[in-house]
Amino acid sequence: MTGSHLLATALIITGVAIQLVIPASTGQNGFSFASYYNDHMVLQKAPKKSNIWGYSTKLNDVVHVTIQGGGINHTVQTQVYKGSEGKGVWKVALPAVPAGGPYTVKATSSLANLILKDILFGDIWICSGQSNMQFTLTMGLNISAEIADGVNYPNIRLFTVRRKESKTRQYDLIDIEQNWSLPSKTSLGGSPWTHFSSVCWFYGKDLYNELKYPIGLIASSWGGTLVESWSPPEAMSKCGAPITYGPQPGFPRDPSVLWNAMISPFLPFTIYGAIWYQGESNSGHGDRYNCSFPTMIDDWRDNFNKESGGQTSRNFPFGFVQLAANNNNPKSLGMTDIRWAQTASFGYVPNSRMHDVFMAVSLDLPDYNAPMGSIHPRHKKIVCDRLALAGLSVAYHKTGKKFQGPYPSKITNHKTGSTVTVEFDHGKSPLDVRAQDGFEVCCVSEAQKSGCNTYDKNWHAAPVSNSTKTSVTIHYPDSCRQHLTVKAVRYLWRESPCVFLKCPVYSVENQLPAPPFLYHFPDLGDVHIIG
Repeated sequence: MTGSHLLATALIITGVAIQLVIPASTGQNGFSFASYYNDHMVLQKAPKKSNIWGYSTKLNDVVHVTIQGGGINHTVQTQVYKGSEGKGVWKVALPAVPAGGPYTVKATSSLANLILKDILFGDIWICSGQSNMQFTLTMGLNISAEIADGVNYPNIRLFTVRRKESKTRQYDLIDIEQNWSLPSKTSLGGSPWTHFSSVCWFYGKDLYNELKYPIGLIASSWGGTLVESWSPPEAMSKCGAPITYGPQPGFPRDPSVLWNAMISPFLPFTIYGAIWYQGESNSGHGDRYNCSFPTMIDDWRDNFNKESGGQTSRNFPFGFVQLAANNNNPKSLGMTDIRWAQTASFGYVPNSRMHDVFMAVSLDLPDYNAPMGSIHPRHKKIVCDRLALAGLSVAYHKTGKKFQGPYPSKITNHKTGSTVTVEFDHGKSPLDVRAQDGFEVCCVSEAQKSGCNTYDKNWHAAPVSNSTKTSVTIHYPDSCRQHLTVKAVRYLWRESPCVFLKCPVYSVENQLPAPPFLYHFPDLGDVHIIG
């Protein structure tokens, strides 16, 4: 809590009795809220019930928690019990409260009386991952006006977890970088890599502009980290033997250490969803990420649902940013494996493996002159506009504008003409074709059963030779037709496949790019229906 949140002392004289109202973060006489409950926070709105918990040194003591405001005056009673760490713990589920506020929340025991002020009810989103999520607003492009405008969004509230790791599960946060705050030049404009997350802010702001009710944003990220470090221990055994990564000073590499310290403490808290920007550090291990990332999502959902008493949905929405372009090298294949694995090898989300998941494609937004390196592109606003569009559709079931870029629905191999026609979206979505390069075909003999892996040398450029409103036709070398067979087609299979906003295929409707895709022909037929 900041220095301005001073001790509020109320003297209620009834004979010689004195009642103290204590700020939530400090507590008194061994009675307190958990660390992340504080003035100005957002609690999860109805239909969910928001959980509130804290500590007491007096086991079996009775605790009353009262919410007041907006015509609501409701008290919930509980008892202090011995928690997992041997500490006395109390916990209540407030009644379901509609979006809005402000409210006060009071916790009363025989030891002390605590109060939370200026509490709003809305939706809570956790924003996690590595450096592109940690990337702060002050590191962006032309950001002064954006930060200054933050004061016009008092119903968005911000919280940032300090970077800590732990070999064992932590039931409360080790430290806090930024306690619950209203948007301001100070809360949004911290020094690089501190607060506030650019992706988290832009995403939350887009949600608020559409939903018009409070949004609570919890930023919990650490640059240079692995998906394994953010995964619960039980997830580690579901994807085979773990990969051993070499040490990197200042960047945790051990399994579960960030889950333990920076995510696990929020499990009792009721949340609405999460967004994620990570994967660069796992590049080169796409086969494992193909399992570990969807499994991490599954296990986050299981744990949040279980420890919130079912208040956080078992299928809470989870969004992510597909990895951006990096090196300005048209031949590099870096990170292609992770982009594909981020979708569990479907190429799109949601899918049958990753339900209630959404993503933003970002590989058409290179920033090769970025001060922090091209792996940290500054065009976060465009990325988050795309992510929020997807989130509003998947997480909030908002109908209207299509939230995905074009995706192949039929591929036809015209063997006599050395061309392949790719139809998108069953011919229902007009295409905006902006460039010719980006498609490749894999040519091998009919007898070969392999040879079309990422780094095989059988891939040949197949530029766009013609396009219609709903399809593109690509042309491949005659040698493929004369001596070999086209066994696979891929698209944007490069670390940095195109210049800014100039990949080949976009949707006319929403201006979203087609994501990378890879398709292996299951047989030698001419027409292949994908979906």
